[in-house]
Amino acid sequence: MTQITTIDAQIKSTWHNMFKMYNQAAAKFGTTQATGLVLLSIDKEGTPSTSIAPTLGLEATSMSRIIKTLEDNNLIFKKKDKLDKRVVRLFLTPEGVEKRKIAKQVVSGFNELVLNEIPQTKLSVFFEVMDDVNRVIEQYKEQNEK
Repeated sequence: MTQITTIDAQIKSTWHNMFKMYNQAAAKFGTTQATGLVLLSIDKEGTPSTSIAPTLGLEATSMSRIIKTLEDNNLIFKKKDKLDKRVVRLFLTPEGVEKRKIAKQVVSGFNELVLNEIPQTKLSVFFEVMDDVNRVIEQYKEQNEK
């Protein structure tokens, strides 16, 4: 039996496998893949809460739940921006910094394994193709907005 594989099915399948792998690793530390990604997105100087969701491709409602969980677990705290009081910045607590280090180790470890297992020439083509796919996505969206 042959199965037709589309580009989006291949990308989704790979992302799903990575998602499960990261969630399994995160579970060992009492957290989730999404939580780890958010912790990795918070800068030392604080990060506006509204800038994280678009960067990670999360919906605002999902982001709100994650932020609440991070606060409840004492991994982050909120603070109004000094210059613009409308902006709320997220900062890591000392415990959040520790969890962030763990998340970074997991991500770095996986990336190192990929870099060791896949030749640079293939990775270069992969990144080039992914850039092209993103360009085609934008083109498709523009064509279908009309």
